Amino acid sequence: MSSRTWFHASEGQQKGPFPEAQFRDLIAKGIVRSDTLVWSEGMAGWQQAGAVPGLVPGASPVAASSGDARGQLSVDLPLWSFLGWCILLVVGNLVVVPAPWIATGYYRWLFPRVHVPQRPNIGFTGQVGDIWYVFIALAILGYAGLYGDLFQLAAIPLQAFLSWMILRWVVANISSDGRPIAMTFNGSPWAFVGWQLLMFLAIFTVIGWAWVMAAWMRWICRHVAGTRREIVFVGTGLQLLWRTLAFGLGCLLIIPIPWLLRWYFTWTMTQFELVEGTKPAA
Repeated sequence: MSSRTWFHASEGQQKGPFPEAQFRDLIAKGIVRSDTLVWSEGMAGWQQAGAVPGLVPGASPVAASSGDARGQLSVDLPLWSFLGWCILLVVGNLVVVPAPWIATGYYRWLFPRVHVPQRPNIGFTGQVGDIWYVFIALAILGYAGLYGDLFQLAAIPLQAFLSWMILRWVVANISSDGRPIAMTFNGSPWAFVGWQLLMFLAIFTVIGWAWVMAAWMRWICRHVAGTRREIVFVGTGLQLLWRTLAFGLGCLLIIPIPWLLRWYFTWTMTQFELVEGTKPAA
């Protein structure tokens, strides 16, 4: 085991790599504890240090979560930082001009806090200048409703197309250990627009939108390519529905909003899992 390198999650970020001797020194100093999430090459996913046999002296055996075994994604979000970024995103879109800078900064802040089994040090390499005009156009279209319902309806397909461009850009700029993962999103823009229109219509059914959203997420995952493992969305319409209702009702009380935002986003992230793919990597 002396040649292994280790990573651990701390303060919302992935730390490492650490040589075996240095990592065990972190354990001895109490920096890495039994409940700290750790990962090393060969492990199926992130696990609590106490669940790794022989890693933490005297630790009681801790069963690895089913999320680790399935290749479940997770995210570690500092409460107030996350709330601040959410507010900045809203303000950026309202003011329009700062939107590309704020969105890019948000992705650079967020991705290092995402834990992906067997993919240490996730990051984001996109630059503000890549598609700045897309963020500007999307922010401007947010004001379409001021000119009447007809303008707002006409803006939906264009908003969907711009969102498709942003999704392609985000997927293509995800990195691991500072190296591009070379993933791509190859879903059709017309199909993406179709899903957006279906989502709009489903809202009028009051609850049907949740099942449409779950199906849309699964469609998006099927069209992410470039690695040997495939990403799948396992959340159901019913799970989306009751959590969204709980989120909306809780937000009426104002005070719980920061905790509800983190709870909802964290749960959504755990509904994405990695499985051994049947398609060859690009």
